[in-house]
Amino acid sequence: MITDPELDGVGESGRTGERAEQAEEPAPRGRADGTAGARRPWLWALGGAVIASAVWAGGLYAFGDRLAAPGISYRATENLCEDFRARALEKIAGDLHRYEPVNQQNDHPAVRGAICTLRNGETQSTLTVRVQVDLHRKTDPGPEFDVPSLGFAADLGTGRTESVRGLGERAVVFATRGDSTIRLRVLDGGAVFTLETYGNGLGGNTPADSAAIRAAMVQDARELLATLKKQGAR
Repeated sequence: MITDPELDGVGESGRTGERAEQAEEPAPRGRADGTAGARRPWLWALGGAVIASAVWAGGLYAFGDRLAAPGISYRATENLCEDFRARALEKIAGDLHRYEPVNQQNDHPAVRGAICTLRNGETQSTLTVRVQVDLHRKTDPGPEFDVPSLGFAADLGTGRTESVRGLGERAVVFATRGDSTIRLRVLDGGAVFTLETYGNGLGGNTPADSAAIRAAMVQDARELLATLKKQGAR
């Protein structure tokens, strides 16, 4: 059957030719009357929602370690004054366990805490040592570890802060002007250790050198971490 060449590729009412022209014609960017280009605004909203979801998911992935509960490789002490022997400090300040050591514990679902307070006497030259262990069970204490305590700074005034290498994940020591108070803080995973020495036994009121006090604090803190970590691994 011979067909009319003028009808080849046209089909019914010339629609095939129209489809070919429409396929080659670029999509309109908008008409003067504003009708074209406004037909599918929901596509932009959908695309924005998809991008926002992707960014949110990426943020959760990037900060997944902080959202997860921190790892704790230390046991919860039942008597911190027994675990904290303070051997190095006692070589400088004498027997710190003689005058009724004070223990405190707090078992909270978010933080398990323990505090021990020691002193070497009841005179004006008394040196007081306070040690605290906080095991963070829910949130990572790392991002806030370097934030100075407002109350601590307000009570003690200005001083100097130094980092301590080779102790936990991070460690810093803060000494007030005159070294009347020295605070050592150690971060290791979800555990935060705080060791303070203060009183008339510091700051030049005794022959004890403040540098020796700081070194002794670091040594005693290192021993405490090893004691709790060793027992926690059993």
